[in-house]
Parts: sequence; structure tokens; C-alpha cells
Amino acid sequence: MQEVKILGLENGVLNAALSGDIDLGNAEAFYQEIAAAYEQSHASICFDCTELNFIDSTTLGTFVKILKMVKSDGFTLRLTNLQPKIKKLFVICSLDSIMELA
Repeated sequence: MQEVKILGLENGVLNAALSGDIDLGNAEAFYQEIAAAYEQSHASICFDCTELNFIDSTTLGTFVKILKMVKSDGFTLRLTNLQPKIKKLFVICSLDSIMELA
């Protein structure tokens, strides 16, 4: 999946870069790729969203699903470099209160 690039484990954090559009059509593939990487190295996850252009409500739900997965093991989820329009979606849905947006 070209929208997700696993950057690897650094300082106990699994880093991934997101790009393009993640929506109903590819949200499940996004989840599967992250879940597979997480299974290889249980750790907190940090998404670099610099190149992420669009998400929909399905993707928001996928982020919550990922958060539940990592939180159940005591880890955290962080999203960095969100474009203002995408960050606004997280804030409107109050997801900024359960995951870190930087």
C-alpha cells in the first residue's frame, strides 16, 4: 500500500509515514499493514502525516481501532504534522482528547 510507509522502530517507537488519501476504499488495508508491523515490534506508534491529504470517517474509526490495539498493551498513538483541515476533523470528533496530535 503506497499510502503507508513503515519507517521502523526508533527509541521504542514504531514510526510510519502516511501519504495521499486514506478512505473507505483503503482503510482496511491501512489497518492491516499497521497491525502487521505492530505485531513484529510491540511499541508505541507515531504517524508522520506531512504528506497525508485526505481522510474520511472510516479512517477516523481506523485510527481509533489502532489506538485500542496499542493502548491494550500499554502503548500510545501519536500523529504528527497533520494538515489543519485533517487536524480539525480529529478535534471536531474529540479524538484529540484520546490520542496525541502534534
